[in-house]
Amino acid sequence: MAAPCHGGGGTRMTRFTAADADILREILRWRRDIRHFRPDPLPESLMERLRAAMDLAPSVGNSRPWRVLRVRSPEKRAEMRAIFARENAEAARAYAGERAECYARLKLEGLDCAPEQLAVFTDLDPEAGHGLGRRTMPETLAQSTAMAIQVLWLAARAENIGLGMVSILDPRAVEALFAVPARWRFTAYLCLGRPALADDDLPLIHRCGWQENSPTPWSEA
Repeated sequence: MAAPCHGGGGTRMTRFTAADADILREILRWRRDIRHFRPDPLPESLMERLRAAMDLAPSVGNSRPWRVLRVRSPEKRAEMRAIFARENAEAARAYAGERAECYARLKLEGLDCAPEQLAVFTDLDPEAGHGLGRRTMPETLAQSTAMAIQVLWLAARAENIGLGMVSILDPRAVEALFAVPARWRFTAYLCLGRPALADDDLPLIHRCGWQENSPTPWSEA
């Protein structure tokens, strides 16, 4: 008989109910990448809850490599809008025919109205964690930042706050704009706010007919 696989000591894990699992599934199911925002500001107490939620995210060796800049300067926001406009014009040239028409109809950013905008970077040599777990796979630092963003995304959805990720950007231009330390790498630009289309949960990408969801099967090895 195989020995049980468990470590020694530790604290007892909190046990959740089936109702808790149902709520989590609903949050996962109705998470959206929001593009249209209402401009009214978000309370500071809410922003602090979202910041604290990121603190709960897992990270390799407890390195916590995400570095978040809350972009409030109108000048910096305007520069981000310009970076996006350049890259979006280039991206649009990759499509033709119906795809090009569909791409033109999609609003691919929330930079114009979102009241909160976050520039997220990954510290490639954080002091925390003392290098644990990333010697052979340094990419786990960026993966840790991605997990922190997902935690923020779900926490925002649970607060009925929309989050949208702006991905059509030049990473080096963003790093230069914010004059970040050389060991920081741009990871994501996030827009947060109350959704303008609160009663419409159909993703724009589906309404446009760009691509429908299909299950991704697990394989055995």
